[in-house]
Parts: sequence; C-alpha cells; structure tokens
Amino acid sequence: MKKIGILFAMKEELEALLKHLKLNNKYKIFDLEFYECSYLDMECVLVESGIGKVNAARCTQIMIDNMEVDYIFNIGIAGGVDDKLSICDIVVGEKLVQHDFDLTAFNYEKGQIPNTGKFIESDDYLVKTALDKNNIKDYTVYPGVIASGDIFCTEKYMSDKINKKFGALCVEMEGASVAHVCFLSHIPFLIIRSISDSPNKGNNKMDYDKFINISCNNVASYMINILTTLNNELKD
Repeated sequence: MKKIGILFAMKEELEALLKHLKLNNKYKIFDLEFYECSYLDMECVLVESGIGKVNAARCTQIMIDNMEVDYIFNIGIAGGVDDKLSICDIVVGEKLVQHDFDLTAFNYEKGQIPNTGKFIESDDYLVKTALDKNNIKDYTVYPGVIASGDIFCTEKYMSDKINKKFGALCVEMEGASVAHVCFLSHIPFLIIRSISDSPNKGNNKMDYDKFINISCNNVASYMINILTTLNNELKD
C-alpha cells in the first residue's frame, strides 16, 4: 500500500482536502498535527506546516523521517504572476525556484543554490499523472515554474520581475523549500497551486480574502483526481 504525504501551509487548505478523505487517526510530532487518512487503497498523511520556507522545509523533513512516505505533495494557493492566468486556475509545478535566494555577489545566478541548482524539477511520473488524467471544465491547468520566497507578493513590479527573471507562472512561500528537501532526500514530489490572487492584474489582498476558499476547494478536488489515478495505476 502506497503512502502519500501531503503538506499545506494553512488550515483552510488542509480542511478542503480532508473532507474528501477518511480520517483514521491524529497525533502530534513536536507541535505539528498529523492526520492519518485513507483514500481507496492508499494511505495519506496530511499536515499543516505553517507559512514560509523554513516551516515548510522543517515539516517536510519531519514527515520524511517519521512517515516512510512514497510520494510528497505540497498543495495550496498562490498568486499569479503570468498574465495568462486567471483566478482559480491550477499550476502544476514542473520546476521550483527560490526567487529570494541570492548569491549573485559570488557569481551565482539569482535563485541558484550551490550543489543543487537554480531550478528543482518535480517527479516526471507525478507531473505526467497530474496533467494527463484531469479533464477540468471550470478552470485551466498550466504546467510551469512556481517561484517561492518569504514575502507575500502584492506589488505588480515585483511580480513582473519574478515572472521575467524565472519564467514563473505563480509565486508563493513554501513550494521550492519542500522541493529542495525532497530533492536532497530522494523523495518523489509534486507542488500544485490554485491561483487565489493576481498582482499582475491589479488585484490585491481583497481578492485573496475573497477567493481563498474557492481556490482551496479547487486544488483539493484536483488532488483527489490525482489520488484516484495513482490508486488505479499503482494497483494494476
């Protein structure tokens, strides 16, 4: 039986998926509450990491060390920084980058991490599963780059800069750090985001507050489609 680890930055994101699963057990490691669930023939472990790269990285390593997960997903919401995206669209993170990692003073590219690289690529199988097995009518799914940094991006000039520098479709605060830890620990992973706001289209925190629940439910439903496909393929 495969075990799937799923991380969320916020409670709203976790609760949107939890309502689709059967909850079997809850327990804490340090201050993190883990939800052991089942879905079809798979085990799922859900956890709210908290906001930001350090919280997400810490939580990812705790999950890897204690849960023996086969795959890790990090799902939730993000701000769109590409003009083609609309609120509630889904971005499947083929590549992740830390847009605020800066060693350019030592002749590295912006975002480049020594011994790791500028971009970290998600697992090919999980990306393919996410893109091939979801026929969505209510929103559009885009594969591409997700950028992460410890700042809530609301200014158009900043979102434009991130979009142009890294080719990023959206920006958030956790995904690239989850990717980094999984890369170092050799755990297959995938980062998925639903767009809750879009600085490039003049939106602001009011849009985030308005669309957070819709975006959380969209990405949860998308995740259920992926879990269903994984269950069927791994069972064959």
